[in-house]
Amino acid sequence: MDQTDSYPVKLYVYDLSKGMARQISPIMLGKHTAIVVHGKEYFFVMEGINSCTPGGTHLGQPDSIVDLGTTEVSAEIFSEYLNSLAASTYGSGTYKLFEHNCNAFSDDVAQFLTGQKIPSYITDLPSEVLSTPFGQTLRPLLESIAINPGGNNITGQR
Repeated sequence: MDQTDSYPVKLYVYDLSKGMARQISPIMLGKHTAIVVHGKEYFFVMEGINSCTPGGTHLGQPDSIVDLGTTEVSAEIFSEYLNSLAASTYGSGTYKLFEHNCNAFSDDVAQFLTGQKIPSYITDLPSEVLSTPFGQTLRPLLESIAINPGGNNITGQR
């Protein structure tokens, strides 16, 4: 009987405000997420899909780690999947703070790897913020902020 390899899949969650958000306002409850699988951390920023060693971004160690289960997707197939995402959906210049961000990327990748979404308290945050008058007022300012935690662009784009 063949044994199928399975690989752990983790969601790294970073509090971009480093705790200040809870004291300031819900508008600043920024969460950056990344998927960790096959010994690397993968995330989406303005430059496209990046990777680094787990916890190796400028953001330091994640504030929390969510166990998303396991995947049977090999590193080779996963690499092909990421390259196809970089060429279509998550290429350089396609990042949008509220609609098409690191959390949307993490959610898509988690579903591909495990069949499960990332927690809704992360994916629902932008719509909750934008549903308030304060959120609508600050939207242009917030959209001008670029978050780049570092890492290596996996598509070779800059």
